[in-house]
Amino acid sequence: MTKPPERLEAEEVLRVKLEVLRREHRDLDDAIHALQEKGTGDQLTLQRLKRKKLALKDEIARIEDQITPDIIA
Repeated sequence: MTKPPERLEAEEVLRVKLEVLRREHRDLDDAIHALQEKGTGDQLTLQRLKRKKLALKDEIARIEDQITPDIIA
């Protein structure tokens, strides 16, 4: 079954956005680890970064759900 062109374009946009979000998530993870290792990050900054990382994870999961439809077996 072939997808309509507008559906294909929307899915491509979602895939690009997903990759950008995954990269941001990795970057935040690296930043959090670096701050913790150096001991230079205050708790408020670390909490804020962790909250943003969690929000990105939720957004990634939401987009993955849009791309991969539920299949009832």
